[in-house]
Amino acid sequence: MANPDFDRLQDHITSCSQCPRLVEWREHVAREKRASFSQEKYWGRPVPAFGDCSASILVVGLAPAAHGANRTGRMFTGDRSGDWLYRALFRQGLANQSTSIARNDGLQLKEVLITAAVRCAPPANKPTPTERDVCGHWLEQELELLTRVRVIVTLGNFAYAQTLRILSGRGTDIPRPRPKFSHGAELRLDESLTIIASYHPSQQNTFTGKLTEKMFDQVWARARKLSRP
Repeated sequence: MANPDFDRLQDHITSCSQCPRLVEWREHVAREKRASFSQEKYWGRPVPAFGDCSASILVVGLAPAAHGANRTGRMFTGDRSGDWLYRALFRQGLANQSTSIARNDGLQLKEVLITAAVRCAPPANKPTPTERDVCGHWLEQELELLTRVRVIVTLGNFAYAQTLRILSGRGTDIPRPRPKFSHGAELRLDESLTIIASYHPSQQNTFTGKLTEKMFDQVWARARKLSRP
């Protein structure tokens, strides 16, 4: 389903230059390319959301990977985290293919839209609190436009905390004390919205066995079930 307001918002996001450190880093990475991608033209800008604008499941990651989404221009595309994510979505029937290589590879999502807490690749994958807060208004505006979302899957503690922070700022009643992050935890905020926390499918988690494919599949099976009335 077309959503012109959402498309316009993504155009604004991709032209953002509000955080000097992130602008410098993303452009530096795009110039000083990894050797294996030396012949490619890097995106080197803020990365837009990707997926179904009428989604019932919203996925919130941390930020674009320097040589993944910052290179390809699409969320979780061109790196091993994306390999894990799209394989899992494909197994649940939420994606038409299990691979995500480039923006023109034919990948389509059904009922799912993927965004991030911070939209530019940060040094060492660590945005500063100021960068997190400056970038937060983009996710806030997306939440206002995505009126059919019933489940938000947050990948990692950073995305989980930022999502709760933004929802609280919009007037959503968040339990006190604020529930701590744990893999598979569910937070029912009202009759129509549930947050599911998941470990991020980073190599740090997948290579060590902290996150297994079975654990990840359980998250998406649950999200799919809760997303349907």
